[in-house]
Amino acid sequence: MSESIDSVLKEKRKFKPSAAFAKNAIIGSATKLAALQKKAAKNPVKFWEEQARTLDWFKPWKKALVWKHPFAKWFAGGRLNIAYNCLDRHLKTPRKHKAALIWEGEPGEVRTLTYHQLYLEVCRVSNVLKNLGVKKGDVVAIYMGMIPEAVMAMLACARIGATHNLVFGGFSAEALRDRIHDSKAVCLITQDGAYRRGAVVNLIEAADRAVAQCPTVKNVLVYQRMSTRPTMKDGRDHLWQDLVPKAPTESPAEKLDSEHPLFILYTSGSTGKPKGILHTAGGYLTQVAYTSKIVFDLKDEDLYFCTADIGWVTGHSYVVYGPLANGTTVFLYEGAPNYPRPDRFWDMIERHKVTIFYTAPTAIRAFMRAGDEFPKKHDMSSLRLLGTVGEPINPEAWIWYHEMIGAKRCPIVDTWWQTETGSILISPVPGATVTKPGTATQALPGIIADVVRDDGTSCKANEGGSLVIKHPWPSMLRTVFGDDQRYVETYWRKFAKQGYYLAGDSARRDEDGYFWIMGRADDVVKISGHRLGTAEIESALVANHKVAEAAVVAKPDDIKGSALVAFVTLKADAAKAALGNGRVHHLKEELRAWVAKEIGPIAKPDEVRFTDALPKTRSGKIMRRLLREVVTGSVKTGVKGDTTTLEDFSVLEKLRQGDEE
Repeated sequence: MSESIDSVLKEKRKFKPSAAFAKNAIIGSATKLAALQKKAAKNPVKFWEEQARTLDWFKPWKKALVWKHPFAKWFAGGRLNIAYNCLDRHLKTPRKHKAALIWEGEPGEVRTLTYHQLYLEVCRVSNVLKNLGVKKGDVVAIYMGMIPEAVMAMLACARIGATHNLVFGGFSAEALRDRIHDSKAVCLITQDGAYRRGAVVNLIEAADRAVAQCPTVKNVLVYQRMSTRPTMKDGRDHLWQDLVPKAPTESPAEKLDSEHPLFILYTSGSTGKPKGILHTAGGYLTQVAYTSKIVFDLKDEDLYFCTADIGWVTGHSYVVYGPLANGTTVFLYEGAPNYPRPDRFWDMIERHKVTIFYTAPTAIRAFMRAGDEFPKKHDMSSLRLLGTVGEPINPEAWIWYHEMIGAKRCPIVDTWWQTETGSILISPVPGATVTKPGTATQALPGIIADVVRDDGTSCKANEGGSLVIKHPWPSMLRTVFGDDQRYVETYWRKFAKQGYYLAGDSARRDEDGYFWIMGRADDVVKISGHRLGTAEIESALVANHKVAEAAVVAKPDDIKGSALVAFVTLKADAAKAALGNGRVHHLKEELRAWVAKEIGPIAKPDEVRFTDALPKTRSGKIMRRLLREVVTGSVKTGVKGDTTTLEDFSVLEKLRQGDEE
């Protein structure tokens, strides 16, 4: 019998969909959702064919799924173009003159592009790329901030059949170099600088250093965001403003095979180099279009604001491709959420009348830490739906979001998915799902998910195990770029006999069949014979009114096997009180006792360490792997594995110094 993971989180609150929301929802009842799930489970391939038919295809597919474990082809033989589906087809409808993008720069300027205007610009960029020698099948790297031109660059690549490789604009020259080199990109699209917290991030300098070590790059297209013309390298660099406005506005969309590579996106590996996740056109667009529609209950009148940078998969799927395929108006923001004040998001929601808001639990906890007075200043009555993405949201942050931002009337869709899955797989369906704080609830129609033991058998209710997907889905990754073996080993080897995809997350299903993500499988610890998911302990800590954020890791212990170490960031007033009154030790003991009371003595941290900040990726995920290195002392001899996604190395250095004191 394989070992299970013990669940210690107790959460009983439930929130039924409001009758007012359900009345106008796309799937407005639990009965309708259950019927759809049953139909899709009976024949997932047929279900996804139905969704694919909502797109415009130049040529129908011959076979919906070709599955040679673990390699999939969806809608084999079919031909389509993603840019055509996101732009051209809307020009035949009243959406032609509807806003596609509303953008606000960090300094405050606002631009609006209709679907027709965006189409013209994308065609111009497409022609520029072709004139620079970019061909169908070439890889184009994009290293930009959150500006409309970044969206144009993505869609232009999709239009001509170039595969784009977006690199987040906050990454270093070395990270950019590695991603360009691995993908063999022939062209780079970048900009001179981007605004972030009032400062200018010098992108072109990093791009120059990276490209100098990338012989495959023949041309660099530079968008001028700042007031001064950037310094350019003759023969290689081309200014966007010199070429794009003069380019023709007609560029026929390439009729691409459904399995044509759409993009490569790099995600961190715990060891070695980052993994280049490869997604292809037809299946990916089918699923992001469908999930955008039902998870966000998209209506023509919505103004949809996803706060993710387009350099992350959330930006690909739910800023650009999914919403635009549905003809949605997308709100883009260039800068930091707390600049010049902690209420920047709430101010923009009020001014622009945003209706759907999708952000990360990390951001929500930062807003909580800043204080309730900031959202209370603003009228956010335009909001009708809220979402979370990136990591599990702890129940107390969920409640704050529900009450303070949603005014107790907006449904919350807590979504689970990955760079690898391409689109949302587990989520409430607004208007139909009874939600519980802290759970992503149920798999969406067409997704066969489960929690299993190490031998592949299904876990009992509330028994923790490995989250798996049991049947191929259209938006699944096709491979790790250039490394099929790594693809097989990472995602398919453990349950090769059963044919299951291993998500790498530990989870449980409750008595209602809802999925509770308990953290990464790497974060499961064994304490006195019990296997615990650290995410539940972190959730208990954050439930304390003095705590803003927490991360829990384990270090070896001779008696218990492992000892729990909690890294805790306090709310400003609590930190001031504890440090000012010399009560640090008392507060640590208080928090240890709190966890014991909330979820049991077995989960009580052996040690609590206070810190001003936690090591995070640039998308806001806590890098617990680095915290494990801190508590075991291995960080003193050098950090292991990939750290290109670490946002602030000084945080790690402070933790390391604190460990030595």
